[in-house]
Amino acid sequence: MTLEEALSRLEALGTEKMRRQNTKHGAVGPQFGVRRGDVRALAKKIKINHDLGLALWKTENIDARFLAILLIKPKNLSPDEIDKMVRSITFDEVADWFNSYVTKKHPEKETLRQKWMAADDPMRARAGWSLTAERVAKSPDGLDLAALLDRIESEMADAVPEVQWTMNGTLAEIGINFPDKRKQALAIGEKLGIYRDYPCSKGCTSPFAPIWIQAMVSRQG
Repeated sequence: MTLEEALSRLEALGTEKMRRQNTKHGAVGPQFGVRRGDVRALAKKIKINHDLGLALWKTENIDARFLAILLIKPKNLSPDEIDKMVRSITFDEVADWFNSYVTKKHPEKETLRQKWMAADDPMRARAGWSLTAERVAKSPDGLDLAALLDRIESEMADAVPEVQWTMNGTLAEIGINFPDKRKQALAIGEKLGIYRDYPCSKGCTSPFAPIWIQAMVSRQG
């Protein structure tokens, strides 16, 4: 499939309702307004196509970037290319898809994580904290959890929203996975109060760290 054909397919799938929803959630720039499920279905038909994925990414169209993420081969990207792509992102949901489907599958993700944890750029910092939350949950050996909690307590209140979200995720993962740190994680969450009043649909768990931690610990039995 060519770039023009892929863009045409995306445009045909777009809806005004989805464009409004994207904009409400912070999307800026060109978009067609394609539902995420429809993006996934189109990606399944096209299959992995790294060159097409890169071409779609360069358009800066939000829906094209969602599709690009599912077509790209993470290992074919250099760490510098990934860094540049992350810095170019303007929409949180694109950032999270990219981190989940590209960065987290890259062999140099730990190098990128350490670099991004010291970054001022919001999307790089968001990605760094997201990778850190993953490490806390899956491979915490070598992580200084006390230092992470200190950073969260001192920095999260003043962090931009893009960074607060994944920093909060790291706080929750520490509280969920480390009983000896749970009391401190809960206290930090209560003290900061971030997401305390976050609107939450019925059946969903609040992102407010104390509620999130206690809910997940309860499920673990």
